[in-house]
Amino acid sequence: MADLHLQRVDELYCEHHGWLQGWLRGRLGSAADAGDLAHDTFLRILSARNAVTILRPREYLATIARGLVADKFRRQAVEQAYLETLALRPESYAVSPETRAIILETLIAVDRMLDEQGVRAREIFLLAQFESLTYAQISERLGISVTTVKKHLVRVLTRCLQLTAE
Repeated sequence: MADLHLQRVDELYCEHHGWLQGWLRGRLGSAADAGDLAHDTFLRILSARNAVTILRPREYLATIARGLVADKFRRQAVEQAYLETLALRPESYAVSPETRAIILETLIAVDRMLDEQGVRAREIFLLAQFESLTYAQISERLGISVTTVKKHLVRVLTRCLQLTAE
């Protein structure tokens, strides 16, 4: 089965890589980024081990690539916000490039995790963390019960702890 999978990935690559790269270039405006994301798309298929079952290759490739494009833009937005925040700090508080990379990686992981938790959980977490609202204040602002606020915060904070352990 592994041989069939690899053979099918090879076929998909030969038949659709050029199309996918062009499709991505049209969306990204960058041949280098398009090449990187096309490569990542095929890596996803390779690791998923389901190439033999793909019936409509271009639709499948485009679906994976759209997700990768969204991830790329999300990472860029998080990075830009972080760099803008750093620029506002006095020079005496500058962080090393290594620390900056770790912080940025962590911010991207938290952003991705919050996105996975859903809109309401994300909003509750952000209100609690960045506006320092109490459970009751969040409950009132969003028109939901305090129990719902607690449930979402526990789930998100538990996931944050899991991220730090990974």
